[in-house]
Amino acid sequence: MIEGELRDPRIGFATVTRVDLSPDLRHGRVWVSVMGSEESRAETLEGLSSAAGYVRREIGRRLSLRRAPEIVFVLDHGAEEMERVQKLLDEIKHAE
Repeated sequence: MIEGELRDPRIGFATVTRVDLSPDLRHGRVWVSVMGSEESRAETLEGLSSAAGYVRREIGRRLSLRRAPEIVFVLDHGAEEMERVQKLLDEIKHAE
């Protein structure tokens, strides 16, 4: 849905990495990893946040839910951290 249907030009290359739902299924937190600069990450998160209502309606409609969860998009920094650690390990390896 994010890649194919959202037409907001602020949304860049975003990958959903995880979805957490509250126990009562009323709130959903969608973790996204975004490639690019810090500015493009912020713009993508802005675009996704503005599309949250559409995403919620579509989830409810497509899954025939009586009440779809509130959707909140959150940046996942896991890929960035992994890349940073790998870079440090490579530096240590080359220093030996």
